[in-house]
Amino acid sequence: MARIVIGQYYPAPSVIHRLDARVKLVGTMFFIVTLFIAGTWAGYGVAALALAGVIYLSKVPPMFMFRGLRAMLFILIFTASLNLFLTPGEVVLVEFFFIRVTLEGVSHAGQIALRLIILIVGSTVMTLTTTPIQLTDAIETLLNPFKKLRIPVHEIAMMMTIALRFIPTLMEEVDKIMKAQMARGADFDTGGLIKRAKSLIPLLIPLFVSAFRRADELAQAMDARCYRGDVNRTKMKIMRFAPRDFLASGILIIYGAILIFIGRMG
Repeated sequence: MARIVIGQYYPAPSVIHRLDARVKLVGTMFFIVTLFIAGTWAGYGVAALALAGVIYLSKVPPMFMFRGLRAMLFILIFTASLNLFLTPGEVVLVEFFFIRVTLEGVSHAGQIALRLIILIVGSTVMTLTTTPIQLTDAIETLLNPFKKLRIPVHEIAMMMTIALRFIPTLMEEVDKIMKAQMARGADFDTGGLIKRAKSLIPLLIPLFVSAFRRADELAQAMDARCYRGDVNRTKMKIMRFAPRDFLASGILIIYGAILIFIGRMG
């Protein structure tokens, strides 16, 4: 559970927490897009510096954010390894039978790994600094034009937010189930990869039962509070842009322009 950061909210009196959720949501998507524009080390360096500045302003402990990378460590290593060994190049560093490592492959693998790290941490900043209600309202507001097509925008936004917030809850439930089964003699740590995978199968049934039970409890709680979706629904807090939101939007535009300039220069 300590490794799962996505889906959690970290309260702190910071300017990032006070930003409009719509700005943070659009800014996160814009930041992700710019990561694919920044195709050079200089571009990724600018993105990393910008992310470091946001983390500093958010007042969230950096180690708390980077702790979530442990769960993605296998994907990072696997992706970097594929690019390391499969990227062709002219400058060969290591060649052993069919294994061939080139300077271009090392550079490309490093850029891919850095891009994934920045992407994961950057996406985590939004969920750590935005409450579920703010996130739901932001998604619903941004999807409002689709209401003209009779698309249930509010319900979609609510489901997306609940699914995101259920991630740490389900991981906590997995941890409890594993500890309960280990107390009864179950072994999840020894053996090869296939044996460990098979040992996780007994976790699925109680996990599904727990997930459906929590979903039913949530549905009953919402029903007891007379929740009816978007029917005659009002909001206690109306989302309004403040000067800091316009300032943040301007900084995002400048950041994007710098990355595009660096990409063209490279």
